[in-house]
Amino acid sequence: MQLSGKKILVTGGAGFIGSNLCEELINRNNQVVCLDNFATGKRENLAAIINNPNFTLLEGDIRNLEDCMLATKGVDYVLHEAALGSVPRSIKDPITSNDVNVSGFLNMLMACRDNKVQRFVYAASSSTYGDSEALPKVEDNIGKPLSPYAVTKYVNELYADVFSKTYGLETIGLRYFNVFGRKQDPNGAYAAVIPKFVSQLMNLESPTINGDGNYSRDFTYIDNVIQANLLSLVAAKKAVNTVYNVAYGDRNTLNNLMSFLKEYLSEFNPKIKEVEVIHGENRLGDIPHSHASVDKAKDLLNYNPQFSLQKGLKEAVKWYWGNL
Repeated sequence: MQLSGKKILVTGGAGFIGSNLCEELINRNNQVVCLDNFATGKRENLAAIINNPNFTLLEGDIRNLEDCMLATKGVDYVLHEAALGSVPRSIKDPITSNDVNVSGFLNMLMACRDNKVQRFVYAASSSTYGDSEALPKVEDNIGKPLSPYAVTKYVNELYADVFSKTYGLETIGLRYFNVFGRKQDPNGAYAAVIPKFVSQLMNLESPTINGDGNYSRDFTYIDNVIQANLLSLVAAKKAVNTVYNVAYGDRNTLNNLMSFLKEYLSEFNPKIKEVEVIHGENRLGDIPHSHASVDKAKDLLNYNPQFSLQKGLKEAVKWYWGNL
């Protein structure tokens, strides 16, 4: 894949996915600009590249149009990862989620249009499938959103489509499915399930699974997501102005996930095998099952995910054991 010598803006570049993208782009000899307000991003995520001459950190907020205009100046491509994630957070505070995820997104589109950015690739979400029960999830068949967060991510897709058709801005939306891997934060009220479980098991604390553990997800390792983003930047014109599922294309229950985690972590500490798992209530706004078709991304982007849940977990567990 030829992607070097470009100037690329990564919004939310100090976050989990954004910082991994920044590192990969730097490793491929691109100039990288990172825009982050550090609401959820972390400076330590940028430690490996912060002093690289091809890396520029801009502290700013996508809710501020001037920050977006400054960040996109002279940029070839944008990878837009900045957002307030978490279904529960959006249920508790829908206004802030909307300000960041919708108003901030629109600011970025405006800045890209006005500064003549070639292509805008953005983090969409599997939450857009909402109450659709069809499996596997296919891009053109969505339901009604089940949370304010899901509404914001669907609105992103609508805005991107309008900007493509009205202003000729090339856009690609990547509907991420339960991304996990190195640098994902295990702490805080809205921590993702895998790092949270890992942290609890490492501390020999009982993790709580929401519901009976039979809800299933298409867990997606970070390196699959990096691949999809890079392919989107170099994809042919016929592949733009649409959305793609980014996943492995398989599903595992939360009970399966927990048994894999216990198995892999017990190699570091055998006591982890004995930790008891608690079952709590189902979580408001959660969809029961998620399983992506990745055929469209394979056909049009040449996407070829290399990491199953098990293979990704083995990598993630090693990283967490060395870094938590």
